Amino acid sequence: MSKKVLFVVTSHGELGNTGESTGYYLGEVTHPWAVLVDAGYEIDFVSPKGGNPPYYGNTPDDKVNERFLADEYYQNKIQNTMTPSEVNPDEYVGILYAGGHGTMWDFADNEELAVIAQKIYEKNGIVSAVCHGPAGLVNIKLSNGKYLVDGKKINAFTNEEEAAVKLDEVVPFRLESKLIERGAKFEKSGLWQTHVTVDERVVTGQNPQSAHAVGEAVLEELKKL
Repeated sequence: MSKKVLFVVTSHGELGNTGESTGYYLGEVTHPWAVLVDAGYEIDFVSPKGGNPPYYGNTPDDKVNERFLADEYYQNKIQNTMTPSEVNPDEYVGILYAGGHGTMWDFADNEELAVIAQKIYEKNGIVSAVCHGPAGLVNIKLSNGKYLVDGKKINAFTNEEEAAVKLDEVVPFRLESKLIERGAKFEKSGLWQTHVTVDERVVTGQNPQSAHAVGEAVLEELKKL
């Protein structure tokens, strides 16, 4: 069986009309990456536009971030992400949508990425996402016409957290509310608390603090395949 997991990162670098930059949140890539790579998995990267995606959140003293940024092999990979059309879903046992505010602008409506995730899931693979990454889950439909998240326990960046960072009027939609609209049974903890939810091979985490635990939960689900 393949031991490859596909990470999805945003191509979007502008934080609405604030004049500030955004992208993918570094720790939400690096922490699940470290867990899976150390367990023998190969990670590939895709973004809506391909190429070198913008990122932010390189918090000081994060040794996992330092390790990732110093890894020439994986730096070459993430600076040359695939476009969705270059991805063969059959190669992957799982997909992980990394967060960062940029995802709110280019994940939900990307039909190619949604089809990739649907195919991985329907081949008995794992679909996972952390923080704002679940923006990529809101429009995934299964072959039976139902939304992937419909009826499942799901977790993501909460409306309260969005308000706390004063971006609830900047993002194009509120992620928690949209997931509930799609039929998700939304679970959450308090601000910045680690929270990971697993339901029927879908793994979701609430915020950057949950990134490492998402990696561990994905690994546990992969072991069951």
